[in-house]
Amino acid sequence: MRLKLLVLVLALQGACLLGMVAMQEHALATGKVLLLETAIIDPRDLLRGDYLILNYKISDVPGELFSPPVGNDFPVGTTVYVALAPATNRFYAVVKAGTNEFALASNEVLLKGKGTGTSWNAPTNSIHVEYGLERFYVAEGTGNPTGKLTAQVAVPASGRGHIKEVFVDGKPYAEAMKKGR
Repeated sequence: MRLKLLVLVLALQGACLLGMVAMQEHALATGKVLLLETAIIDPRDLLRGDYLILNYKISDVPGELFSPPVGNDFPVGTTVYVALAPATNRFYAVVKAGTNEFALASNEVLLKGKGTGTSWNAPTNSIHVEYGLERFYVAEGTGNPTGKLTAQVAVPASGRGHIKEVFVDGKPYAEAMKKGR
């Protein structure tokens, strides 16, 4: 009886892990792929290694793009839905935002995030939004890139984005950092 119970528990744990991996891979394979401009901060986590903190231009959303417009009293932790559309420079930019889902134009993509309050480094009346795309883990010793960083992000219908690749001056991160050493 104990052996059967142990096998059952191990099978359920394995199925749970495989399910999480399958969901992530499905989102990357089927999501709409966007190119986003970033800025970098370079921290290190002793338990998880080197990673980049990416701050996107779409992270600071002007209050007037919300329907209805919002101000400095925006509650922290509020779910934010942002419509992104391709800009003239091939990167995606925020065109409208709200605290509820809304209808999109044909060229727009809905990205879901959390409001973290008003932004201290953006123009007045901007709400800082985190999308879960702010950390990108890299190989040890490669966490200090120089150059323009961009991120390729897959956004499935759920609106929860996933980083596919980070580029340094247009080259994939791993390739750019190999040549930089």
